[in-house]
Amino acid sequence: MDEQKNIPRVVLVGLASCFGCQINITNVEAHLMEVLGQVDMRYWQLTSSEPMPDAFDVAVVEGAVTTEDAAETLRRVREKARAVITIGACAATAGIPGMAAAAYEGRAAQVYGSAVPAIIDDIACRPRPVSDVIAVDYEVPCCPIDPYDFVRVLQKALYGANPYERTSTLCGECKRNERGCFYGRGIMCLGLVTRQGCGARCPDLGRPCNGCGGVSVDANVEGARRVAQRSGIDPARFDKALEMFNQVPREVQR
Repeated sequence: MDEQKNIPRVVLVGLASCFGCQINITNVEAHLMEVLGQVDMRYWQLTSSEPMPDAFDVAVVEGAVTTEDAAETLRRVREKARAVITIGACAATAGIPGMAAAAYEGRAAQVYGSAVPAIIDDIACRPRPVSDVIAVDYEVPCCPIDPYDFVRVLQKALYGANPYERTSTLCGECKRNERGCFYGRGIMCLGLVTRQGCGARCPDLGRPCNGCGGVSVDANVEGARRVAQRSGIDPARFDKALEMFNQVPREVQR
């Protein structure tokens, strides 16, 4: 009984997303039971309809914040959790839901005219990252996440290791793969400004980076625009491509 009490209690909260990152966690078949054996999984929407428990140690959050109810859920989670982990681009940068941020202005009036229901003001909000609502301790980026990266980060959260945030751009990882640069072929790639950490998997498979890891704080976006232009790519097209996973600027609260 005492041994059970010492097992960390974990909850997994799903907000606005496709739930693909949660599903991807189950793709570590060889290690999944070993990982789950380290924790007391108190709440996981994909596996149970039970309500969230009152007490837990670590909270894992997938998805963007799109309603005031979701924001309030996060605040309650932050009050209880010793550590909060976000997984995926939707939680980190508002991701794909964030692409709708610019469309929210005036949308309710377009639909309802002058008779906008009060509930719209109560529940609707612009898509935003989790870190805009609560402080986040650990982050697993990309769309979808690498399940092995999730395992590594979860273990850090469980055992209290210091968070490590990668800030360099993807180009360094890509060069180590020795696949050549897309810009030399006149193909746009967002690895110039995207945060490293995924091992440049997409370029390694012959696909240009789409920026799902989010813009690196070390990125020289203006320099990347010039590289695109020299390669025959309209810088405006480069900026538009960045919007997919970077529509909503992050304002990390610490």
